[in-house]
Amino acid sequence: MRGIDVRSHRRSKPECSIRIHRPFLAQASPAKLIDDKPGDFTLKTLREYKERHESRILHLTGLGPDLKTSILTLKANIGKQTVSIPFNQITEAIAPRYPLSRHGTLIDLTGIAGDGKAFLETAEETIAQTIGRIYDPGSEASQSGHLSVFALAPIPLLIFLGSRLSNKVPVALFQRHRDKENWTWKKEGKTVEYEFKKIRTGAKRENVALLLSLSGTITATDLPTDIDGSFSVYELRPKDLTPAPTILRSEADLNSFRIAYQQVLGTIVRDHGLIDAVHLFPAVPAPVAILCGRELLPKVHPSLVVYDYDKTKAGFTLQLRINQL
Repeated sequence: MRGIDVRSHRRSKPECSIRIHRPFLAQASPAKLIDDKPGDFTLKTLREYKERHESRILHLTGLGPDLKTSILTLKANIGKQTVSIPFNQITEAIAPRYPLSRHGTLIDLTGIAGDGKAFLETAEETIAQTIGRIYDPGSEASQSGHLSVFALAPIPLLIFLGSRLSNKVPVALFQRHRDKENWTWKKEGKTVEYEFKKIRTGAKRENVALLLSLSGTITATDLPTDIDGSFSVYELRPKDLTPAPTILRSEADLNSFRIAYQQVLGTIVRDHGLIDAVHLFPAVPAPVAILCGRELLPKVHPSLVVYDYDKTKAGFTLQLRINQL
């Protein structure tokens, strides 16, 4: 047997070349990055990073099943303006709650053609059908046991929406704030108080009109001619504050209105009996409009005959009727 030159068959070691790029080194060694740029990473900056990280982890680990919510959004064109409710603003507003799903329930009225009575009838039907399904067994609202509502639409439709929301599931309402252009309730500031007064005593006990002067001031001279001397006229407005679109800032402001509104309805029923209807003239933020419909009790409170201000028609026009017996 011929000898084998082991040296000629010796396996050579494969060459191995590893190139480590500088960005990788920077990412892999945060301490070096910080040391190299002390001006960018001051002690104050590092503490802020640490606090934000700890806050985020605390939030994520604290999310339990009791903080779930189902999102309901309603949007309709207001005049010629297109409504947008970004999802990231929704998640910021509902914290520490979290949405059961991203899509939730959307009531989109922007595609309904026309205006006037035809538009209102189609919109009401769409709202009623959607809300009717939202409480079905197995629905998101029934699974989460909580509903968060974000809505921008004409005031009469918001009142109608509120009248369809059941008290079977707790509801949180949110307001779009013009100054920050977001939906997160503010925490600071004094809670708004409201005052209720009778502006005029009417000749007929069963004729009642209620003015809600929150976003703007409504006077008796603004009312249609049909609301004549036979009507008693009441007004609910902020106490010691000028009505303005930015009047509603916090959940406490909204709850304060809810209590005042319940007292108003109780006073009207006490003084006028279970009359057929109250003629409602609202200048209110969106969540207040929803509350106006939701706080109505069938067989306890009168119907609401809802008007809306139309500057093209130079005044209030009748829109719809809610809670009809």
